[in-house]
Amino acid sequence: MAKRGNLFVVATPIGNLQDITLRALEVLKEVDLVVAEDTRKAMSLLSYYGIRRPLISLHRHTPTKRIEEIVERLKGGEDVALICEAGTPGISDPGADLVKRCGEEGIKILPIPGPSALTAALSISGFPAQNFFFFSFPSRKRSKRRKMLQQIKDYPYTLVFFESPHRILETLEDIREIMGDRKMVLCRELTKLYEETLRGTVSEVLKELRGKDIKGEFTIVLEGK
Repeated sequence: MAKRGNLFVVATPIGNLQDITLRALEVLKEVDLVVAEDTRKAMSLLSYYGIRRPLISLHRHTPTKRIEEIVERLKGGEDVALICEAGTPGISDPGADLVKRCGEEGIKILPIPGPSALTAALSISGFPAQNFFFFSFPSRKRSKRRKMLQQIKDYPYTLVFFESPHRILETLEDIREIMGDRKMVLCRELTKLYEETLRGTVSEVLKELRGKDIKGEFTIVLEGK
């Protein structure tokens, strides 16, 4: 039987391009193909380190046949690195579908650990992290988002969410109304030039945000009940 390739799930920087492991750089230099959620950001990273490898995209609008093409290349013996827009692939990004298919096909999947906005924000929150719940991006639909918050309002564990700049105010308002004015930490643009961390109650953080030109991706770390 012909040798199959390996799928390397490679964590890349969430902001500062120097936040990458030596092992990740070695893998990216040696694989036959890099699969990226955002090829423009991937090209910036690879160019920064002088790496030139074939690059194709895999995002939420990619046809299913693209995943099958990648799987076939792996079965043909090629090594492939999967990277996401920022951080660790498979966490709130379409790379999870490729990982699932490779698992179904018996292809060897190797994690190359590194940055993640989830663990970065949790590590500086000061809230208990022995047990926590991660909910990714709350629903864009207010009714669904409020229903989810209602379901988890009594959890005694630290809660972590991602949120976009377009919905951060309304999401925090829903959290305050449904879950109470509890303590929280809000991280914006982690490891980037305009990195910011706000601490306080939900009301205090909302007061800080109002009137600002809100940009960048947010990570919400919320105190458990």
